[in-house]
Amino acid sequence: MNSANPTVDQDLPEQPRVLLVDDDEVNLLLTAIALRERGFDITEASSGEEALRTVSAWTPDIIVLDAMMPELDGFETCSRLREMPGFESTPVLMLTGLDDEASINRAYQVGATDFFVKSTQWSLLAGRLRYLLRSSRTRIELERSKARLARAQDLARMGSFEWHRGAGGFVLATEALRVFGYGPNEPLDFIGVMRMVPKDERQLFMRLLREVMAHNSVLVTDVPVTLVDGRQRVLHIEAEPEFNEHGNASGYTGVIQDVTDRRLAEDKIRQLANFDALTGLPNRRQLIWRAERAIEAARRSGHEVGLLLIDLDRFKVINDTLGHAAGDELLMEVGRRLRACVRHSDQVMEGLLESVGGRSHRTLEAVGRLGGDEFVALLPEVADERDAERVAQRVLEALREPIFIAGQECFVTASVGIAIYPRDGTTTADLLRNSDVAMYAVKSQGRNASALYTPQLAGRGREKLELESALHKAIERNEIVLHYQPKIDVRAARMVGAEALMRWQRGDKLVPPGDFIPLAEETGLIVPLSEWALREAARQAKVWQLNFGFSDAIAVNLPNRLFERSDLVEHIHQCVSAYGVPHRAIQLEITETGLMKDLQNVIPALHRLNEVGVEISIDDFGTGYSSLAYLTTLPISEVKIDRSFVRDLGITPQSSAVVTAIIALARSLGLRVIAEGVETLRQMEVLHRLGCSVMQGFLFSRPLAADDLERWLAQTVLPRKAPWIVQANGLDGDPALSRPVSSPAGGQR
Repeated sequence: MNSANPTVDQDLPEQPRVLLVDDDEVNLLLTAIALRERGFDITEASSGEEALRTVSAWTPDIIVLDAMMPELDGFETCSRLREMPGFESTPVLMLTGLDDEASINRAYQVGATDFFVKSTQWSLLAGRLRYLLRSSRTRIELERSKARLARAQDLARMGSFEWHRGAGGFVLATEALRVFGYGPNEPLDFIGVMRMVPKDERQLFMRLLREVMAHNSVLVTDVPVTLVDGRQRVLHIEAEPEFNEHGNASGYTGVIQDVTDRRLAEDKIRQLANFDALTGLPNRRQLIWRAERAIEAARRSGHEVGLLLIDLDRFKVINDTLGHAAGDELLMEVGRRLRACVRHSDQVMEGLLESVGGRSHRTLEAVGRLGGDEFVALLPEVADERDAERVAQRVLEALREPIFIAGQECFVTASVGIAIYPRDGTTTADLLRNSDVAMYAVKSQGRNASALYTPQLAGRGREKLELESALHKAIERNEIVLHYQPKIDVRAARMVGAEALMRWQRGDKLVPPGDFIPLAEETGLIVPLSEWALREAARQAKVWQLNFGFSDAIAVNLPNRLFERSDLVEHIHQCVSAYGVPHRAIQLEITETGLMKDLQNVIPALHRLNEVGVEISIDDFGTGYSSLAYLTTLPISEVKIDRSFVRDLGITPQSSAVVTAIIALARSLGLRVIAEGVETLRQMEVLHRLGCSVMQGFLFSRPLAADDLERWLAQTVLPRKAPWIVQANGLDGDPALSRPVSSPAGGQR
């Protein structure tokens, strides 16, 4: 027997395991030796029963069966083997000495992979075994690939289909049937599929199919369907044409995938990207996109576009008072009301506008939320500005009805600015900017109204911007100065203090506080301005102390936000220490309205200031939310009677009654009283008679620069030549004026 070197096959095991079954011991021995020499690992069995026992505990790579054996022949052994789990695909080679067709057919019927006629041509047998092993390995990999593909298609909700012209027709693979909710053996033809498509979508889909087939082009589309169980799904279809050997189109092959979840996710992402999460209205991005499309359409057609900027009035008060949850509830209700004021359309997205028709730009009309408490109404076609004004009026009327939030009835108003394309701008940015200018003009004029943009409004806006920029530089350039208005004790005809008032020396022009203090408060510049005023007042108190023995207080007006600062006491301490004056040289004035607005936040600072000797004066007393409670509990030293009560003294009895009450209240609480805005001798006389002798006003002196005030003292007060001094001297004999104005603790200076 000639030995042969085993053939090396990279796709097979190094020594394939072979179960060799033959009842002929000589043939079994010879065959085993020959196969071992050719690189096979041989396990021998002399009967079918022994072979079945062997494979019950061991798995060969291939089985070689002798067909003719006593008792259990090879055919029966193969049949039983195929019934055993795990041996359904194991390659089986049937050895037979019978070269007849019946035996061959029987071998295949019982599950044999192939047959081989017994001979001594061992190399041919070895080659056949390796061929069967390779074929088995290929088939196993193919089955695994098919299983993985089926699993992947199942996970992706995808399946294939074919459509052939003529007899082939429309055929769906098992996975494609599953996409439609059908089992593997349930019939589903093209008509059945079309019945699942909604009627209006079906017509569009059929039109698309005809166009694709007419040009033999690729089909890529999404189609909504309603499955037999009622579920609404979206299917993605891709198909490519097939051609026969003559180059003629013979049909299409493609895939169908259920993309419902992806579409829902895309719709959700699109919703989040284009719509406000709180109100559901179009957001800034969507509004700008709509406005740009509306302007493009208007540019082509020659019509006008209206843009309304809607800003809620005093929304912060509701938000701070009732909480952010109530504020959100208010914004949602406002959004619902505004939505009803226009022909609102949510379903306008990129790519869909062209399909609506020639007047498609009208579907852009909507109300959206720009951010915070700002909304925008886009009117893509208006005849003229009156159309936009009518919508603005509807908005204002819609908001007049009370809104119930957090169990409470609230009223909200809005300021509406209107800009018209192309008159007020040719871009979205122009319209937004100019409607914002118009809206702020409404705010400045009292709110709860609408206004059309005009170039004059923009001019005022630029002036305000320039003023703000200049005010920043004014602090750096030391252009802010203090003027001082003296406080006069008319009984003694002397100055008993002064109020420091800020002025802005802008070039050769003196800017009054009414022109820049509100802007400073709005921009936050009031804080550094007030800190500078405290330092300057302390410095001036020291100068006057050296020049003429000044020992009273200079009053500085502070906004309530400074009283909330924890370092206010330390800052005042640094100011007075730097110039060597006592803390009492600085008096702080706060308006009654400002005090009551943030009373709880201001109280701690007031007590700390009182402890170090800084006195607190309540300015504009009687004009705010007057409360006896704060007068009795807070460390206040002085109240100032507002000029509105002083103005009508001697003319209306009501003014005298109010002033009398304030003086009596202050006297009972041990507080000093000072009347401001005194401009006439009559007013001075009445105040003197009512018991208030400390006054401040133009009758005595306008606010003066520090040097001018010294000259005023030297030329007017000390010589005692002023008319008010003469008048005051004539009043001193009145016994009714001998009552003290304040307690000894307050002290008349």
